[in-house]
Parts: sequence; structure tokens; C-alpha cells
Amino acid sequence: MMDKKRVAVPLVCHGHSRPVVDLFYSPVTPDGFFLVSASKDSNPMLRNGETGDWIGTFEGHKGAVWSCCLDTNALRAATGSADFTAKVWDALTGDELHSFEHKHIVRACTFSEDTHLLLTGGVEKSLRIYDLNRPDAAPREVDKSPGSVRTVAWLHSDQTILSSCTDMGGVRLWDVRSGNIVQTLETKSSVTSAEVSQDGRYITTADGSTVKFWDANYFGLVKSYNMPCTVESASLEPKYGNKFIAGGEDMWIHVFDFHTGDEIACNKGHHGPVHCVRFSPGGESYASGSEDGTIRIWQTGPLTHDDTEAFTANGSSGKVKVTAEEVSRKIEGFQIADEGKSREKEEAGNE
Repeated sequence: MMDKKRVAVPLVCHGHSRPVVDLFYSPVTPDGFFLVSASKDSNPMLRNGETGDWIGTFEGHKGAVWSCCLDTNALRAATGSADFTAKVWDALTGDELHSFEHKHIVRACTFSEDTHLLLTGGVEKSLRIYDLNRPDAAPREVDKSPGSVRTVAWLHSDQTILSSCTDMGGVRLWDVRSGNIVQTLETKSSVTSAEVSQDGRYITTADGSTVKFWDANYFGLVKSYNMPCTVESASLEPKYGNKFIAGGEDMWIHVFDFHTGDEIACNKGHHGPVHCVRFSPGGESYASGSEDGTIRIWQTGPLTHDDTEAFTANGSSGKVKVTAEEVSRKIEGFQIADEGKSREKEEAGNE
């Protein structure tokens, strides 16, 4: 009898009515870990990162939401939108805490590691740093970006910020204190995704049909791999750093060996181009968001013998489940005026 090829069956998360353009996992918190998604339907959503279950929807944007993130403790979310605002939300209640007006589309936003600052960028060609302890104060504007901002990130314990542009190649790094560009990572095409690895060692970029890994401290190019198609997003496995994922125009999620660049797996299921891929904080699963409006959560397995030992020794396998359930109980009434609306939402989330 022929061996049937093992087909990966993802958890499919419905709920968005338009393309999903950004995804962000929180670190592991005492309540488990969380996944927030940005969509052109203007309704960012919070989910249990392990099960994909819908927790709530942040309601208030009046245009496509291009970017989303959670702070280190997953207590607040932030979103950047085509309605010319970046908003900060209470991730436990769904309430809007702050709305920061911009002069144009906000394409990217991210919390500093210490959670006190919010960095934003967009079509205005300006990087802004908001002090969340003084939300009414004018933001600090960092030296002009040479083009429309596509991605932003913090590194070096919030001493450096990085940014890429929509209309030109390269990743620029700014020294936060001086506000000057200290380094440029050169790429041919525009960098559509830039991720700082969990251990702070690498910057993973996707530009055109290549995925590159840069040394986050010395800025040298460590690896560059050509992809089977134009890819929009790439993510490095956070625990062992031995594999990475990439997604783009061909609608598939490709898994590669970090050291050799060989393709290990290819996951098919989306019905439109893939806009974003991200590994969960423990590396046991990864999520993809697509033009088709769905989020798919894929299991990384099969774990090798060594991985399993590390995994159970860590005690993380059972512990997360309980607390994730507790937290969804805690947040059951998220963003809801009356019971009726709550039930509709639940059903919409569970389609």
C-alpha cells in the first residue's frame, strides 16, 4: 500500500470580511499567548494564540487597518489604519485608550519592549514616537524617512529603531537617542516584512523573491535565500532558529531549513496571496493571513525526540491550555453592550 503523504490540516479562523494584512503574536504571558490580526475590514481581532478562538474585536477604526501589535504583557493592543490614526486599546476590555491623529495613512506601529512607547510610520514619511505615559504630549518625530514607511521595529532594548519603505529597497536603522540613521541594510527590492528574532540575534527580511537574515548587532548579511515566488512575509522559528517560513503570491506557506535553505514543507490551503506569516512565541505553531480573509494556524511538528523532551521539561505544554481558557472566560464579555450582540459575535467568530 502506498504511503499517503501527510497533509497539514490548519486551524482556520474566520471572522474577517476582507483581506488579512498583518498578524502579531504576544510573548507567552501567565494567561497563555495571544494573536492579533489586522484586516482591510477595519476590525482588528484578538484570538487565543494556541486555539485560534476569537476573543474580541476592537471597534472604532473607519478605514482599513494595516498594522497591529500587542505589548509585552498582552494587556494593550495598537493598530495603524488608513483612517489616518493609530489607536491603542485595552486588550482585556476592548476599550479604546488613545487615538493618535496622523496626516496620512498609518502603515506600521509597534510597542517598545518596555511597553511605554509606541512607534508609528506611514505614508507621511515620518517616524513618530508616542510616550504612552503622556499621551497628550506631542510625539517625538525622528529624522525624516526617505520614503513612505512600510515596517517598523525596535531593537537593542529600545535604543534602536528600524524601518523599511514601500517605494525603495533597504532597511534603515536609527539611533533613538540622536535620531540619526546609523546603518542601512541594502536590498534590491522594497522590504515588505522585517522581524527581529526573539533572542535579538537576527533581523529577518523579505524583499521581492528573497528572504535574508542579518546579524542584528553587527548588521552583516548572514544568509540570503531565493524563494519560489515573490514573498511578502517571512518569520524565523524562535526556539531553535533552525527553520523559517515564507508566504506570498503563490498562496502557499513554505517552510525552509535555516542552515541550508532547503524547503522542508509546503502548506496549501489559502485561496489568495499570503500577506503575513508569523511563528508563535514557542515555535510550536505559526499563523498565516491572506487576501482570502482567513487566518490559518499550522502546527510546526512533528517534533524530534530532543524537541519533545525540551518541550515537556519546560512544562509549557499543559500549562498554557488551562490559563488560556481562564483568560477567555475572564474576557468573555469583551466589547459587548448586550447579550444578544455577544451571541451574534460569538457565532460570527466561530463560523
